[in-house]
Amino acid sequence: MKKTLAALIEKTTFTRRAGLALAASAAVAAFVSAGPTPVLAQDKTSVKVGIMSGEDEDVWRVVVAEAGKKGLSVETVVFNDYTQPNEALERGEIDANAFQHLPYLENQIKQHGYKITPAGYTGVWPIGVYSRKASKISDLAEGAVVGVPNDPSNEGRALRVLQNEGLIKLKEGTGILATITDIEENPKNLEIKELDAGIVGRSIDDLDAAVVNTDWALKSGLTPENRIAQEPVDGNPYRNFIAVKEDQKDAPWVKTLVSSYQNETVKAEFDRVYKGTGISAY
Repeated sequence: MKKTLAALIEKTTFTRRAGLALAASAAVAAFVSAGPTPVLAQDKTSVKVGIMSGEDEDVWRVVVAEAGKKGLSVETVVFNDYTQPNEALERGEIDANAFQHLPYLENQIKQHGYKITPAGYTGVWPIGVYSRKASKISDLAEGAVVGVPNDPSNEGRALRVLQNEGLIKLKEGTGILATITDIEENPKNLEIKELDAGIVGRSIDDLDAAVVNTDWALKSGLTPENRIAQEPVDGNPYRNFIAVKEDQKDAPWVKTLVSSYQNETVKAEFDRVYKGTGISAY
């Protein structure tokens, strides 16, 4: 009886130990399999950032140098089409991008379901009305042909500039994504042409005026002397920013990247490159 009881106790103890060991082993396995993924994601030391071609390449050369001083290696990936950087970020081909404002991103998220969020502001480029035929906004004649960008966020932005100048009136309650169908009053019977943001400025000689993003105005050879109106800078909702995937927003490398942009060294290069047409927005 004693032997049987001892054997039973030994068997029970073994079974309990085996169960505890199995549970511990499972816990370790779960920790090992789950643990490294977020750590690796958070501790990047090398990242790719999507930017647009042109003047921003000069600014980002300085950002790359500043990031290097902080131990972060940054490779810029240059795009020529506004629709590509968010798609590349969503697919994981790049780690961040820096080219857009919030109304544009919100529209992209609505269309494509991107899990992308702002991480830190860069600059703002006030959109303006440019002309080589009129020296002031009141010079635009009856039936004048005015070009505007055709992408949703910038078209609404352009139409608001025209409304601020008294050239048109949008329907009550029209949001920031207004289109020409939202024009309620057009006292000068302007012919408003919707063109690609990269083309509208280059078409200036075929138009009486054009509402052009400042960065594209520079690329199109337009100068502040050609600008006959401009949107307000104070309270401007169109500040550009560095964007990342939502699950990376609080990662240490993101903070390093943002601080590598938001400093006096980069601001000096920004001011040199954009000659006052763009304004640091942080």
